[in-house]
Amino acid sequence: MNKSLKHLEELLELFHLQRSAKALADKAQEAAAQNWSHVQFLEALLSEEAALRHERVMKMRLLEADIPVLKTMDAFDWTHPASIPKQIILNAMTLDFIEKKENLILVGPAGVGKTHIAEAIAFAACQREIKTRWVTAAELVNILSATKADHTTEKVLRKFAGYKLLVIDELGFLPLDKEGSDLFFQLISRRYEQGSVVLTTNRPFKQWGQIFNDNTVASAILDRLVHHCLLARIGGSSYRLRDQKENLDKPD
Repeated sequence: MNKSLKHLEELLELFHLQRSAKALADKAQEAAAQNWSHVQFLEALLSEEAALRHERVMKMRLLEADIPVLKTMDAFDWTHPASIPKQIILNAMTLDFIEKKENLILVGPAGVGKTHIAEAIAFAACQREIKTRWVTAAELVNILSATKADHTTEKVLRKFAGYKLLVIDELGFLPLDKEGSDLFFQLISRRYEQGSVVLTTNRPFKQWGQIFNDNTVASAILDRLVHHCLLARIGGSSYRLRDQKENLDKPD
């Protein structure tokens, strides 16, 4: 390596561009062989650094998001649900709604693919380096309720409000008590027009008063969620029950 390249390598290391420093000699050789311009050489060198940074940030986002299963829509069975607004879901997969600080609500009975869709969106968001958090409704309320004991409610609310995308799964499977409903409302209020929520629920909106044990609180939460919102109503029976029935029907 000549003196100029050695000095450039030292400068790259000084600015913590280790991948570029490591690739410098090979890229310089390739640039000479291909007769690259200075701009082409610089672009090729820094592209490797960008790829390394993206991989590092994506891994960090995935770890922080805590998505239960990493899924994509490639594996989604569009033929199973009796009804599904495919175009709305495909539009959501572009993640444009996150940039617009809109929400996505997936409504339908258990086993029609709501969680799969939410997991795919969360995974895609992490791949795009979007600060994301996955949590079930019950887990979220338990986390927030536990903060009352050590007086960290404000701190934890700020943390959950700070995610660019918050995915709340399984709202409606368990009713919430008054404290849980109030805390849930506080979080949704803080996120209103500040960040996106993807929410899955097995309950139609008219039954949300039963979830929150208070029609007024339910209406206030729903009002904030649906103001800027994509709504996907999915119908059909559970694919898990279908698979179980198919296994039971198989001959021994």
